[in-house]
Amino acid sequence: MNIIGITGTLGAGKGTLVDYLVEHYGYRHYSVRGYLTEEAMRRGLSINRDTFVEVANDLRAQHGPSYITDELYKQAEAAGGDAIIESVRTPGEVLSLQQNEHFLLFAVDADPKIRYERIVLRNSETDHVSFETFMENEIREMSSTDPNHQNVGRCMEMADVVFQNNGSFEDLYQQVEAFLKRA
Repeated sequence: MNIIGITGTLGAGKGTLVDYLVEHYGYRHYSVRGYLTEEAMRRGLSINRDTFVEVANDLRAQHGPSYITDELYKQAEAAGGDAIIESVRTPGEVLSLQQNEHFLLFAVDADPKIRYERIVLRNSETDHVSFETFMENEIREMSSTDPNHQNVGRCMEMADVVFQNNGSFEDLYQQVEAFLKRA
């Protein structure tokens, strides 16, 4: 079973990368966001970015820094086949997933203004924020020293590859293909 973890900045194209790998390589998709949505609904909480952060931090504090991705990994293992775990956000998650022999961590990044334009266009329930709030969220999620909180910056440093997604879908896909040919 091959596992690809996906990390990256807000609006950089994590979902686009996942869709490409699912469509062209047959990976199954396991989403941290989906897991947190279910948990927030179970707890009767509103569905927004702040709730997801709060619920994720709570679960990690109760069960350990890699709890959410460990749970998704168990689901992937039970289903069999190659899998993507999207939205790896803590170094503990990376370290836990790296214990699997066939694991790669992909990171995706892009210019903040491009990323903000993308989240405005995708118009999901968690993306209705000003540019200032968008940047505040990013700062909060990039460098926490608490092992139970998000540290996307460190996760990106731990990645096997960082894709720069400032161009077209095709540009991103070409980067992915070039990496996969080398891996």
